[in-house]
Amino acid sequence: MPKPKKPVIEYRHYSLPIDFPVLLLSGDRWRISDIKSEHLHFHNHMEIGICYSDGGIMEIKGESVPFRAGDVTFIPRYLPHTTYSSPNNASLWAYIFFSPEELFRHSLKTSQSHIEPNLWAIQGTNCILNKEQYPKIHTLATSVVEEIKQQSPYYRESAYGLLMSLYIELLRIHASSERLSSQDQERERERDLQGDLVISPVLEFITKNYMMPVTIDYLADLCHLSTTHFRRKFHEIMGTTPLDFLNSTRIEEACKRLKSTEASILSISEQVGFRSISSFNRCFAKLMGESPKAWRKGAHTEAQSAKASILEFTGWV
Repeated sequence: MPKPKKPVIEYRHYSLPIDFPVLLLSGDRWRISDIKSEHLHFHNHMEIGICYSDGGIMEIKGESVPFRAGDVTFIPRYLPHTTYSSPNNASLWAYIFFSPEELFRHSLKTSQSHIEPNLWAIQGTNCILNKEQYPKIHTLATSVVEEIKQQSPYYRESAYGLLMSLYIELLRIHASSERLSSQDQERERERDLQGDLVISPVLEFITKNYMMPVTIDYLADLCHLSTTHFRRKFHEIMGTTPLDFLNSTRIEEACKRLKSTEASILSISEQVGFRSISSFNRCFAKLMGESPKAWRKGAHTEAQSAKASILEFTGWV
């Protein structure tokens, strides 16, 4: 009997605006087809979705969870999922992408080592919140969308406050629904490490520790894989090597610093983890198409800033 075909996993990299690191995707182009995709995908940032019309199915961690108009979805980064509408419908959505640790690190005081939910304890059914049961979530989410769309005076300050309130509510809901024992969580983690999320520990590590020196052997150990198997699995999922992914993360962080600070290029290269200015310049030019000095000079224009979006990989799992 032939083995079932393994799904395609897409990594979708969204580069957040430097001045206000929240990305809104909205409008009529964000209608979801009723054709079930063979692809799962995951992102480098947290996704908040608002369904404005119709309904359908989201597949999350092997669960098929129904959604309908008025629902708000809450998808942590690196969590594979896909969405499709009910037959003969095309549900309308808006999506907000942001990094809680980056956006709220100076505002949220917590005893936790990080302020994002435990990926291993997330259940698919907890990622979709309906309007009737969670009216506050719906009000906050739609208010964030409207603030960013309308861009009235002080809209960033308003959107920031609304988004932080929304995120706190989501954390509260997640905390109250997290009922897995530590043993159950470990079993869930082991199951995921054999499937789509096998490289998630490395993605998390690079996101938080891109500036530190690291070896391939260490990254492989994080996934409980041999170095050879890790290299192969990472490339299958991400469409690139671990080193290239690490360097692209460092360059994107360098772009933020080049635009938002007056630090020297040498200092920035060291801050993001490059051991020499020559390797930084070479890697920057390869990914961005010009030198750091030239990029910084033109970085105040929107067209130049858009070049900070440098990754979109597709691979087979």
